[in-house]
Amino acid sequence: MNSPPGFIQHADGALPLHIVDRAGFAAWRDAQPPQARAWLEAQGFDGAAGAALVLPAGDGLIAGAVLGVGDALDPFAYAHGPAALPPRDWAPAVDLAGPQRRALQLGWGLGAYRFGRYKAAARAPARLVVAQFEADVADLLAACTRVRDLVNTPTQHMGPDELEDVACQLSERFGARIQVISGDDLLAQNFPAIHAVGRASHRAPRLIRLDWGDAAHPHVAIVGKGVCFDTGGLDIKPADGMRNMKKDMGGAAHAIALAELVMAQRLPLRITLLVPAVENAIGPDSLRPGEVIATRTGASVEIDNTDAEGRLILADALAWAAEESPALVLDFATLTGAARIALGPDLPALYANDDALAQRVLEHGSTLRDPLWRMPLWRPYWRYFTSSIADFANSGPSRMGGSITAALYLERFLPAQQRWLHVDVYAWNDADRPGRPAGGEAQGLRAMYALLREMAGG
Repeated sequence: MNSPPGFIQHADGALPLHIVDRAGFAAWRDAQPPQARAWLEAQGFDGAAGAALVLPAGDGLIAGAVLGVGDALDPFAYAHGPAALPPRDWAPAVDLAGPQRRALQLGWGLGAYRFGRYKAAARAPARLVVAQFEADVADLLAACTRVRDLVNTPTQHMGPDELEDVACQLSERFGARIQVISGDDLLAQNFPAIHAVGRASHRAPRLIRLDWGDAAHPHVAIVGKGVCFDTGGLDIKPADGMRNMKKDMGGAAHAIALAELVMAQRLPLRITLLVPAVENAIGPDSLRPGEVIATRTGASVEIDNTDAEGRLILADALAWAAEESPALVLDFATLTGAARIALGPDLPALYANDDALAQRVLEHGSTLRDPLWRMPLWRPYWRYFTSSIADFANSGPSRMGGSITAALYLERFLPAQQRWLHVDVYAWNDADRPGRPAGGEAQGLRAMYALLREMAGG
């Protein structure tokens, strides 16, 4: 086993790590030697969530440590450990039950993550001894790391070409089939909206497709918004709104990571990964407000706002995904600031045209502590897309219900009978928290993977 950062498979000198919560702290404390009890009292340690304390051996050395946690099944309850404890090897003092052991391993790995491409970490994380990972934990950690790394990488090193390279590497690793349609070939093969958004950049727009799995298995199409940088186009964003727009391919990062996770676990599914990858740049051929563009379905769209570009590229990709009538179309997109205003940075907005499917996702999210919040597809709001010269516009003068209207726009490009889930995700942490370092973040990924595993019969 190649251990991820923060883990070691064997360590003879590992120190015991006691894991307690407030409810069980008194009983644990009373079972400790007198010196340890006195130390705990002197330090005021009471097992509170997020607390950590090194226990002295009496000779200037360390006897062990104690980690205070809250919800024992929440991975993030353990994520403070790698940074809070000295950077040496630690082994759980008692054998934890399977679900708690799984949460510990996942949370420890998330807490040990650092993006180190351009700047070395200030210190190494404390390492947890894990002889064997629980089930799919190692692959889940790799998927979350994939999202974080892709989103954190600046656009000069993570443009449409680089997203294509990632897909090609996955294709080679898992024996998947890959197809890339780029530049003017997008027009020739009827993906005009993707071309329109990306045509002003010096890096050609493209649609990346990866197919994997047996045709006899349930077919799932996974689509991710890949706007590698979003200036807003000619409706240019203000400086503070543009500052972190390297993350506007966060939907693509989630889609790629989810596809990679399905393939790594060899779930009995047939998957199609679709990533429309563009840079919404400003140049002589920029998309202009008031233009009317074509889409794959044949609908004409008046451009009310060039900063409502994600829905344009997703429209063509979703339409193609639905042409094979998969069992499910699932898309991730950093689509609207309105979703963040409604739900804040931690809760992805979930939209679904199937109540039972939505309920399963919400249940998985609750069980795995990877929450989403369902929002309504309130179809009367379609009136906000009225256009006098095209079938509809891509935006409108009203700012009401912005996340809902964006989801309605995407739904317009899918057949009524097509089961569909849309996740409007932030994909970002604004500030450092244990296990959630500032920068790119995977949100809703574990819940969606659990749904796909369920669809696969697991």
